[in-house]
Amino acid sequence: MTAPPDDCLARNEWICGAYLRTRRHILLDAVLQHLQLTALSILIGLAIALPLAVLARRWGWAAGPVLAVTTILYTIPSLAMFSLLLPVYGLSATLVVAGLVLYSLTLLVRNILAGLRAVPEETRQAARGLGYGPIRLLLAVELPLALPAAMAGLRIATVSAVSLVTIGAIVGFGGLGNLIYAGMNTYFKAQVLTASVLCVLIAVVADLLLLAVQWLITPWTRAGRTRVPARRVRARTTASRV
Repeated sequence: MTAPPDDCLARNEWICGAYLRTRRHILLDAVLQHLQLTALSILIGLAIALPLAVLARRWGWAAGPVLAVTTILYTIPSLAMFSLLLPVYGLSATLVVAGLVLYSLTLLVRNILAGLRAVPEETRQAARGLGYGPIRLLLAVELPLALPAAMAGLRIATVSAVSLVTIGAIVGFGGLGNLIYAGMNTYFKAQVLTASVLCVLIAVVADLLLLAVQWLITPWTRAGRTRVPARRVRARTTASRV
């Protein structure tokens, strides 16, 4: 009988320090690609979702079609989505980003719209009494008060994008998904487990970072100060009348 090999790579173990030491550059490149695809898709999705939510809030008749279209897009299976986008973008990273953008819209639009709808009408009237025009009202009053709901949607969309990036492995642009896909095909246990754990860590860290950002930019939501901006607008209105 031959003795088992001492190398955990040769034994094909799930947890293997040698894999981390010998493949660290491959892992780093995969993580960077994963982060780039996630960040780009979320930023583009946010740039599209924000004006859609604002238009849906301004013109109530547009809310139904906007929500319906984004919901339908979200229900399309990822493989089908990439297949539909393939003739347009080809086998490229743009294909993955485009698919992730479309998936993020329903989460972002719904939450931003919910936040805008939750702004008290009395707050809007008070701001108008101070001479706020539509754009200033949106930027200085409505969007700040809608931030908690919008950030909740952004956190969900980001975590979802981190997971969906792995599907891009079918076209060769899946970040850590490339390693998971290749590891599953070759039954390389350490690679599958390591890449999967890194995906989870990225999702957790991204969620915590966004939660910290939300905590910093929405100070009125802490310790019972949930409507400080609204009170300030009303106070300024009262002072101007006096």
